[in-house]
Amino acid sequence: MSIGERMSPENCLPVDGYAGTLVTRVWMPGDNGGPTVAVVRADGVYDIMAVATTTCALMELADPAAAVSQAPAGARLGSLADLLANSVAEARDPSRPWLLAPSDLQALKAAGVTFAASMLERVIEERAKGDPQRAVEIRKEINQSIGADLSEIVPGSADAQRLKDELLERDLWSQYLEVAIGPDAEVFTKSQPMSAVGPGADVGLHPRSTWNNPEPEVAVCVNSRGDIVGATLANDVNLRDFEGRSALLLSKAKDNNASCGVGPFIRLFDASYSLDDLRACDLSMEVSGEDGFVLQGASSMSQISRDPADIVKQTIGRVHQYPDGFLLMLGTMFAPTEDRDTPGEGFTHKIGDIVSISTPLLGRLVQRVDTSDKAEPWTFGARALMENLARRGYL
Repeated sequence: MSIGERMSPENCLPVDGYAGTLVTRVWMPGDNGGPTVAVVRADGVYDIMAVATTTCALMELADPAAAVSQAPAGARLGSLADLLANSVAEARDPSRPWLLAPSDLQALKAAGVTFAASMLERVIEERAKGDPQRAVEIRKEINQSIGADLSEIVPGSADAQRLKDELLERDLWSQYLEVAIGPDAEVFTKSQPMSAVGPGADVGLHPRSTWNNPEPEVAVCVNSRGDIVGATLANDVNLRDFEGRSALLLSKAKDNNASCGVGPFIRLFDASYSLDDLRACDLSMEVSGEDGFVLQGASSMSQISRDPADIVKQTIGRVHQYPDGFLLMLGTMFAPTEDRDTPGEGFTHKIGDIVSISTPLLGRLVQRVDTSDKAEPWTFGARALMENLARRGYL
């Protein structure tokens, strides 16, 4: 199935359809066009710029979902089917509207090593120094040596400290284990505000990377007060070779052109969807290659080692403020080890892979893989947005 065939409302909407408060952004073409905040309804996608001119501003309202539901009907921007179809980067008609990533001025943050399974893979990357051929042997050694079910260890607890002491004695301690079971979560800047790519877009890999993978994640939308007001899906693209060579290359492993995928909608918290629904959700992911290779994986939020609310509290507070709010990717337990080509080298992307990330109440994010130098360049940032809004009379 091509990416265009996957970009249908039936494939991308939550299982309860239009029951929730689904917010997105639409690029409207023309001399007076630009990014437009919109709500997705059964009879079309509607302009809600009268409520908020950015999704960042929308999250700052006392009750964003209520504000959207009570808003007077704005202009109909098109059917969801047409907007999704025209969001496919390789087939887009620039004279017609398409969907953007639903975030705009919010900081794009990510939490790392929040699941036991992916934590061990980070340790393996570190010891393999980014060499996938050494990963199988090291994976076996690590699993035999650690033994304990790390998913049962509460980060920062006395049991975690005892395990740390034991692993230090055996020369098995790692910086990744520190943030997995220590008191402090790893929260890093994934990408820059306005740089995320939305449904149907090409997601980018550094052209020098030879060992990489998608990271299917739920992302919470947090306002400047630290309130979690909604959630969306994200692909925190990861370069295992770069980060494995040195953790100091994290920014190069994570923040490249088009390397942050978000969408297709932000589902605001309301009577139909809450933080408890997010805590209980299961994510599914499929990678479908032009070579016929298919990889499927899953990630269950019930297995996360730190509660989403706790990670948010570690991100924002007296020591660090976010006046424009932030989108926080919560990490993944998905770390593919299935061989794609060479036995023992595990999985890595190929150009043209289609990545689908889904969970029932948030829908499905579909994107295609390319290299960051071939993906559409990022040229529309915060300054361009302000100039655009001013020209359109919103500022």
